[in-house]
Amino acid sequence: MRRPTSAGAAVAAFALAAALGVALVGCAGQVTGGETGGGSSGGGSSGGGSSGGGSSGGGSSDTAPATPSTGDSGGIAPLPSGAQPDYQLGGAYDPADGVGIVGRDRSDEPADGVYSICYVNGFQTQPGELDAWPDDLLLQDAGEPVFDPDWPDEALLDTSTGEHRERIAEIVGPWIDGCADAGFDAVEFDNLDSYTRSDDALSLDDNLALGALFVARAHSSGLAAGQKNAAEDAVALRDRAGFDFAVVEECAAYEECGAYTAVYGDQVIDIEYTDGLPRPFAEMCADPDSPASMVLRDRDLQPGGAEGHVFETCR
Repeated sequence: MRRPTSAGAAVAAFALAAALGVALVGCAGQVTGGETGGGSSGGGSSGGGSSGGGSSGGGSSDTAPATPSTGDSGGIAPLPSGAQPDYQLGGAYDPADGVGIVGRDRSDEPADGVYSICYVNGFQTQPGELDAWPDDLLLQDAGEPVFDPDWPDEALLDTSTGEHRERIAEIVGPWIDGCADAGFDAVEFDNLDSYTRSDDALSLDDNLALGALFVARAHSSGLAAGQKNAAEDAVALRDRAGFDFAVVEECAAYEECGAYTAVYGDQVIDIEYTDGLPRPFAEMCADPDSPASMVLRDRDLQPGGAEGHVFETCR
């Protein structure tokens, strides 16, 4: 899973504070450069961390019916099939010639002239935002927030009750609307699998129910809704929450692309990272199991021209 740059996180944190009507003091100083480090969580968020959509912990059963997919929703544009993607969560820059899809953080503007996807972290807090969230919406253990072990500056949101999910959706909803108002075509939601890091305090059903609220809000704003990673839950996320496409990290490296393409067909974007290649990228591109839309990036997703920046597509 990826995060925006430290500057983007600071903007997002102040926006969240304003939405909640609270003061956020010294936020910029709390956001560290570690924000841009580490693209994928070692394949864990998309790999076999959880078992086949196990509904752990007393999950709720109020998941909303699946909303229409892009193929059924007039005015919601699907991903351009087979288009070359770029993933720019580390900082926006002009896409290379031939790029047809660009993913950027919600604090950035969409790329001009290409299909643009807006990144939203809907199930955990962003770095610098912890103090802006009501305490009761943060998952608690012995009176302390529960943090993602791989991203220790991100607390898990408590999706365990309908009332909590409605309140989380009231906070995230304006972010989704903001993506649409800015001109994005779609929105991707990260950390759908936060329940796997909750020690059974949350369940798949809990997150599906919240995901369905996010998808409904995206569709009402004219945006396609994408799941981020969570290969083991793809079927449920599509059928029960109504997601339209998938943005995935390192599915070729972990040989799990088929789990996404079996559900979404050509509506899958894969980002591979230079430090996680088990074989040459050209071989991954030639693999029939790889999605047609695939890009090789540096782990920190550095913007074009920055030291360490890598960008390569399959053609």
